Amino acid sequence: MQKISMGRIDYINASPVYYGLDNGLKPDWLEMIDGPPAILNKMIKDNALEISPVSAAFYGMNHKDLLILPDLSISCNGKVLSVILMSNFPIEELHGKNIVLTEESATAAALVKLITSEKRIIPNFSKKRIKTQNDIPDDTDAALIIGDAALTQPWEIFFKYRMDLGEIWFRERGLPFVFALWVVRRSFAVYHQEHVQKILELFYSSRKKGYEHLDTIIKLGAHRLGLDELRIREYYDLLFCDLDGKKIKAVKTFFDSLYDLKIFSDKVSLEFF
Repeated sequence: MQKISMGRIDYINASPVYYGLDNGLKPDWLEMIDGPPAILNKMIKDNALEISPVSAAFYGMNHKDLLILPDLSISCNGKVLSVILMSNFPIEELHGKNIVLTEESATAAALVKLITSEKRIIPNFSKKRIKTQNDIPDDTDAALIIGDAALTQPWEIFFKYRMDLGEIWFRERGLPFVFALWVVRRSFAVYHQEHVQKILELFYSSRKKGYEHLDTIIKLGAHRLGLDELRIREYYDLLFCDLDGKKIKAVKTFFDSLYDLKIFSDKVSLEFF
């Protein structure tokens, strides 16, 4: 079988999905490439990957070229802990203020723009890599931080308010929020349906194995991030890696809202492999 390139998010949030693949299930013909969401987004757009998790908003902006793999996501139903807006002002007071958005995720950035637009707040947005406080310019009033950096860094030392974006979305919509989707390039799927189906089955088996070994995943995550195991367990308790009907409704709601507010130029339809 030909080599197939597949992306893997290099944050611990995707660990349950990849556990089985990392522990005996990965076939030789499957090549895994690690990266943050923004890098994986670009690689699949450049045809450097056939299959990958991508930012949900990236799918929305490129939906004509991609198909969603069923029942896979990174999502939450309320708090998420790893997608936060750190601010020196309540969100209602960010009009005209400087907000720095991490360049690592299209979805979290789109969600901040959606939340501020709906509140008729117009901040000054900029975008850059954010891993530590040293990455944030001195004139920053609020910063969007995601992934492992949101969990590990002492942001409260530098900002007064910690706003969990999953919690804000749930409070205002009463729905889960989907941060990432797994996709396949449409042009690849057309000619390689059997391969894609095989990979999909591998994902499901890998995820099942992951949740059967969640204690191990928690230990590995705590060691990697230098955090207490209880904190990592709390984090995984808030994360979901499936894509049920309610989460599909949430994705549609997110995309429709972005279109209504002219953040998206096209109305997005969800198409599944």
